[in-house]
Amino acid sequence: MTTRKIILFASAVLAASMASHAAMAVGDDTSEPPKKTKTTTQCTNGKVWDAKQNKCVEAKKSSLDDDILFDAARELAYAGQYENAIKVLGAMKEQHSARVFNYLGYANRKAGRMERGMQYYKRALQADENYILARSYMGQALVEQGRIEEAKVQLVEIRDRGGENTWAYRALLQSLGGLRHY
Repeated sequence: MTTRKIILFASAVLAASMASHAAMAVGDDTSEPPKKTKTTTQCTNGKVWDAKQNKCVEAKKSSLDDDILFDAARELAYAGQYENAIKVLGAMKEQHSARVFNYLGYANRKAGRMERGMQYYKRALQADENYILARSYMGQALVEQGRIEEAKVQLVEIRDRGGENTWAYRALLQSLGGLRHY
């Protein structure tokens, strides 16, 4: 009886851990484009705004933390400054995270390097299979390539990972014409 309780307890802890991990991946999803800051309005050549120094600084030489650099890279990517976004992502310490791979995929895809973008999306999902934003962007890229059935697989994966009420799901669904085909 004691062994059974231990197994049940361990199973519950594992399930809670997995649910929390999936929730974090879902929670990283956002429907709001980043707000423009001085990074995109004043800085050039992959520099980012450093509020403490009150000036544009080189991302690689800055003391800015990874979250600030990530937000700057995301802002640059949404502003169509894909090469600058890639530069800033390259300055981050956390080079092997799902979020970095995902935005490297996004920036490369939008810059016209579809195959390289797809490779980064795959790496994002290798780093975190529950990272639904990477699944959405990958699915949108698949739609752009006419690979509709593969895009539908990503839509189902997002749904099955608890992401049906997220921007990532809605954006991919819209790319597929707004119809659930599963």
